[in-house]
Amino acid sequence: MSQPLLQVSDISKRFGGLRALSGVSLTVAAGEIVGLIGPNGAGKTTLFSTLVGLHRPDSGAIRLNGKDLVGLKPHRIAAAGMVKTFQNVALFLDFSVLDNVLTGGLLHLSVTEARDLARRCLEQVGIAGIADKLARDLSFPERARVEVARALCTQPKVLLLDEAMAALNHVEMDAFIALLRQLRGEGLTLVIVEHHMRAIMSLCDRIVVLNFGQLIATGTPAEVSRDPAVIQAYLGSSAA
Repeated sequence: MSQPLLQVSDISKRFGGLRALSGVSLTVAAGEIVGLIGPNGAGKTTLFSTLVGLHRPDSGAIRLNGKDLVGLKPHRIAAAGMVKTFQNVALFLDFSVLDNVLTGGLLHLSVTEARDLARRCLEQVGIAGIADKLARDLSFPERARVEVARALCTQPKVLLLDEAMAALNHVEMDAFIALLRQLRGEGLTLVIVEHHMRAIMSLCDRIVVLNFGQLIATGTPAEVSRDPAVIQAYLGSSAA
């Protein structure tokens, strides 16, 4: 059996007296779409932030393609091939869409090369026509796609999406789901935090469930939706 692209082993993280993550382990194979769900405060965003180096775990290991990432700065982890989008889309509002996206390419490339790659990424996510629009003038669906395009411009192996569909209506969400399926078809591996269960259940190959910083279930959408611990902690609550 081939080695997982992403391997998270026994990750724990405390903030003072709060244990945010407790012995979390998971694997992600190349080309998978894995969902990460759980109630508010379960540790999902903390896990994402730990994976990309914004927090250093107190214990445990994170490996991407066999490379140990613990202790690396976020830009080094991005260069290794793993980046995250942010729940509150953090664009440079006075920059054009193109200039926002090309900032991701500067991780590896010159400005000229990054600009060329940024144009291709905008084409890839279907918004090449708004390349010259200022970020402050974008709609929520446009902002979500710009955030994805900027992440793609870093040339990632694994893209972590933190509630990228939070502000989208059903029609916009369906279009975004189609985009993510397209990106997977082009070779990208995705891990998704999302509260919209319709999106998670229709999109993901596997789902990982956290509660109070602990992994309580992992499996296919059908398996997870029937798991009594998941129903009690999350699916049976108003968060679903």
